Amino acid sequence: MPISLSTNDHDRNSAGLRYVYPVISRRSGGLSIGINFNPNNACNWHCVYCQVPDLQRGNALEMDFALLEQELRAFLTQVLNGDFYQRFNIPEPQRVIKDIAISGNGEPTSLKNFDRAVELIGDIASQAGVFPASRYVLISNGSLIHQPAVQQGLRSLARYNGELWFKLDSATESGRKLINHTGQSQQKLLEHLKVAAELCRTKLQTCVFSYRFAWSDQEKQAYLALLKQLREMGINIEQVMLYSLARPSLQAEAAELAKASAATIDALAADARALGYDVSVSY
Repeated sequence: MPISLSTNDHDRNSAGLRYVYPVISRRSGGLSIGINFNPNNACNWHCVYCQVPDLQRGNALEMDFALLEQELRAFLTQVLNGDFYQRFNIPEPQRVIKDIAISGNGEPTSLKNFDRAVELIGDIASQAGVFPASRYVLISNGSLIHQPAVQQGLRSLARYNGELWFKLDSATESGRKLINHTGQSQQKLLEHLKVAAELCRTKLQTCVFSYRFAWSDQEKQAYLALLKQLREMGINIEQVMLYSLARPSLQAEAAELAKASAATIDALAADARALGYDVSVSY
């Protein structure tokens, strides 16, 4: 019986590999090849909606670069020339690589030699003919952008026409403390967004959902005010990506979370578009 991939299951172990895993992504609209730098389930944030089991505070482990190269080359060969689509029961319309996404079970930019990993993945995908037709994506909370290796990694990402999906679940310090359990200041957020947008194409990814005061009217107005401020500061955000919960949280707060309605997300999207932003929505 073939294994089926769906937007409701992003199991990092579905291919039986340490670093490489396939998913069907709502935001990418098809097959996304994920690269997990954090198989130790460690992150410097603790987002209440996170689907990672046994999430712990910490950084990515040392990367086995030889293993990463071996896994990615072999996996791309299976997808491009093997029976991957049949084995994973992928529908015909989705039998195309939409992107290679550095994501996974923690904050990927916490990896030592992050820049080397970005370059290696880009080289392998280019040699296999995946780039430039498919996108190169980094999904990050943006908290470590002040580090030189992270900035160099973003420069490498830009050379492959890649893009950063910068997590922004709240425009207030209190909202980010509630949702992401981070003490990130407003000043640091703006500084990191400015650096990111100068180094590579940058999109905001924002999860809209019900949880205590998250996405109250006050929070929504603060979010829109921040979008306006970014434009006034000349910080170029290529797109605002709005989405809600698709899979159950595996964190202690899970019982308090609820998916946002389509009407709620659509209203926020309309307000962001009125500020001049390109907005994508995934319910």
